[in-house]
Amino acid sequence: MDNYPTSWAPRRSLVVLAWSVAALLLVGAVTDLVFGDGKGAVLLGVAMLAVGGFAVHWSLVRPRLAVDAEGLVARTLGGTHRLPWAGTTTQLRTTRRMGRDGVTLELEHGDQLYVFGRLDLGEDPRDVMDVLSALRR
Repeated sequence: MDNYPTSWAPRRSLVVLAWSVAALLLVGAVTDLVFGDGKGAVLLGVAMLAVGGFAVHWSLVRPRLAVDAEGLVARTLGGTHRLPWAGTTTQLRTTRRMGRDGVTLELEHGDQLYVFGRLDLGEDPRDVMDVLSALRR
């Protein structure tokens, strides 16, 4: 993991929890395959792949967003993307689903759009936006 003055990533506890749940689902799938009917093993295997996918993603893209003197650094599965302060717009977007407000941080540079939510950043996107606004000045 690179060292940046300010960075955001999924919480370590969430990553550890995802790996633990994936391991438990794997044990359950193998146990059900050996001692059960096999149909439950398929369901547990699919759940294990889904949770394991999140665990792998959250482990590989740390830190998800970082800031240094030159600008922003966004890390995705496709690689690390440097976004200079000039030409990068940041905004918050609030959507309402099932009676709850969801806030995301959107970074746009040229034709690329990066969207970060609470799980991606490990904290409220509004707080991250406040830090970005202060550092940009």
